[in-house]
Amino acid sequence: MFWTKAIGGVLCGIAVSAAAAADAAGERSYPEAGWKPAPSRHASPRAVRGGRIVVAAGSVPRSLNPLLDNNVFSSRVFGFMYESLLGMDDATGEYAPGLASRWTVSADGRAFTFTIDPEARWSDGRPVTAADVKWTFDAIMDPAHLTGPHKVALQTFTATPPEVLAPDRIRFTAGEVHWRNLGAAGGFPVLPSHVFAGRDFNALNFDFPVVSGPYRLGAMKENVSLQMARRPDWWADAKPWNWHLLNFDVVEYRFFSDPENAWDAFRKGLFDYYPVYTARIWVQETHGERFDRNWIVKRAIRNQAPVGFQGFAMNLRRKPYDDVRVRQALAHLLDRETLNATMMYGQYFLHRSYFEDLYDAQRPCPNPFFEFNPAKARTLLAEAGWKPDPATGMLAKDGQPLVVKFLSNGGTSDKFLARYKGDLAAAGVGLAIEHKDWAAWARDMDAYDFDMTWAAWSAGLRKDPEGMWASAQASAEGGNNITGFADPRVDDLIERQKTIFSLAERNDVCREIDGIVAEAVPYILLWNTDATRMLWWNKFGVPEGVLPKYGSFD
Repeated sequence: MFWTKAIGGVLCGIAVSAAAAADAAGERSYPEAGWKPAPSRHASPRAVRGGRIVVAAGSVPRSLNPLLDNNVFSSRVFGFMYESLLGMDDATGEYAPGLASRWTVSADGRAFTFTIDPEARWSDGRPVTAADVKWTFDAIMDPAHLTGPHKVALQTFTATPPEVLAPDRIRFTAGEVHWRNLGAAGGFPVLPSHVFAGRDFNALNFDFPVVSGPYRLGAMKENVSLQMARRPDWWADAKPWNWHLLNFDVVEYRFFSDPENAWDAFRKGLFDYYPVYTARIWVQETHGERFDRNWIVKRAIRNQAPVGFQGFAMNLRRKPYDDVRVRQALAHLLDRETLNATMMYGQYFLHRSYFEDLYDAQRPCPNPFFEFNPAKARTLLAEAGWKPDPATGMLAKDGQPLVVKFLSNGGTSDKFLARYKGDLAAAGVGLAIEHKDWAAWARDMDAYDFDMTWAAWSAGLRKDPEGMWASAQASAEGGNNITGFADPRVDDLIERQKTIFSLAERNDVCREIDGIVAEAVPYILLWNTDATRMLWWNKFGVPEGVLPKYGSFD
């Protein structure tokens, strides 16, 4: 895996400051009087503007529009071009002005009114308007548009459609009280209606001529590279929260479907920054003159960014993966401990949770740990009706052999799958691997046309379990519930947490959900690291924080 899928938007989980002012009608107004952004750890007054940074990227995404292609890279690039009504204070994790300079929350917590900053402009000079916000919302919610995961949080605003109160004011009214509503209303990227109205929204993939953000699309070489060019006329450039940030004139991404090719190119100096996702490279190949002389800087950086998860996702809509005993057995046949020790140099921790950052030494995770146990796997498969076929030695049921069909989107998984295939074969289980490029893989995932695949997910500051674990999302095409997981107990917990505004209490509910999901084994959980492993040619000055408090390299 080189790209990960994105889970929602970070804004949907940011806490609302209790210090906001309330008017006579009970409305609360934000930001509160005297608000100032906290100093950013990754901004430096010593930074000099200009120049170019060249960064390794993975496979070419099928779209740069994350509303259509829900992956981390497209979200990052789109975030350079288009802004949302609300931003985030990097130091506190609370809401901050974005396109909106002010916003209010009604006394009943259901209505949210945003006032757009009078300075906000599109790159063609036109003002950003409430009509742009309304048009974007309508485009996302249009049933014909392939924006599945993004509809979930915004659905509550459809019964009473957003109201344009003035050219610079818009009100969202939710159908139900939910802790995420303010972040949902203020967190989606706003697009210029005068540019995109009348166009096929599902085809808005690589052509974005008018933007509001600090960068625009620059030169693109098909399947090779993509440049983002800094806009000297960006309307928010002088805002205090943007001081000493966004300094490169050009950010260039070079695409490599094979991380090994990217590593070779980095060592040749073909680009400047390389995020290391391969333990062998980090442990075995970051030595020698270039590192000893500090020509290349090697840093493993830990911040407070939430930890996502990755695993082999199984399609519970299909047999035999609808049987939890089969899923448990397949988990017991993956020797994660040996893979980590021998192929990954012990660099990773092994997952036992879908919300890893909700646990620590004081609150350890009680979920079951699926150790390598072929004997237990055989017992579980026998209980599920899979018996050895005397003619082939393979397990069979109703005359059909047990063969796992694995949909792969890159060659990096092959070395792990080779080991897994051997252990499966020893237990009488076959493994058939089908390779597809990222775009074809993503299309199959949107249609849930797979048996098993490797999927990695990012995590938000605040956990919103609905999109991935609600039963209603199991049939929503292009959604995040790729496994088809459904459990009424989890549905009840999801409903309960909607009206809990205390993060600590909501996290308790998420731990309950986590325990139920872990027992059901929709994924064979793999491994992860809580550090961002970075290499860069030592040609840049580095701020004190290197990374944002809650984020990754941008």
